[in-house]
Amino acid sequence: MRMKALAAACAAAVVALGGAAAIGAAKLPANIAAALADKGRPAADVQRDAARHPGELLAWAGVRPGMKVADFIMGGGYFTRILARAVGPAGHVWAFQPTEFIKFRAAYADEQKAAAAPYADVTPLTGPLVGLKLPEGLDLVLTVQNYHDMHLKAFPPETAAKADAEIFRALKPGGAFIVVDHVGPPDADTPDKLHRIDPAIIRKEVEATGFRFAGESYLLRNPQDPHDKLVFDPSIRGKTDQVAFKFVKPR
Repeated sequence: MRMKALAAACAAAVVALGGAAAIGAAKLPANIAAALADKGRPAADVQRDAARHPGELLAWAGVRPGMKVADFIMGGGYFTRILARAVGPAGHVWAFQPTEFIKFRAAYADEQKAAAAPYADVTPLTGPLVGLKLPEGLDLVLTVQNYHDMHLKAFPPETAAKADAEIFRALKPGGAFIVVDHVGPPDADTPDKLHRIDPAIIRKEVEATGFRFAGESYLLRNPQDPHDKLVFDPSIRGKTDQVAFKFVKPR
């Protein structure tokens, strides 16, 4: 009886992880495994894989060859490079770097070019967060550790809502919007002070746009994170508690 109870508890734990535990234990899809093994990836990116779990995350997101994907607020291009190989020559990746980010830090433009240049299936895309125009017919939009940036006080209050609406428009019916971000307390100053966001805000805003909530992965959760430190604090950097939500545009 004790063994049966233990087995049941383990099974329940896997289900609670939204499938992330099962994906992590299983062999990654061939396209994603090959993308991670790409020799063109910078060594600094490869070193971050252990903490960021990109393979399991993209497998959970459903990234397949031939997909049309937008890496929304691409940063240094960590996921752009992986996605390029994962969708393959029959697919395409649009690497979006906001003009507001480039104005704040000119190096973002150089990083965008460096990430896109080696891949024929990557198109750099630049424009304002408010007034954003994405290509139509996308299968997936991915944004990692950047949703909170749209809530910085430097941006208009409607920035996130308008970006969500454009992402909804650009996705094909059944397309997915994956949002990964650092978990923070429900305080209006959290994005500016800590570069975090309350997950409830993400769900409320994205679902208000018309998306259907399709699940959560606990792959990047860390219950030891107190949520009260800046994500760049050496004591927590690279180990923050992160939420991963999947939203789907209804068919």
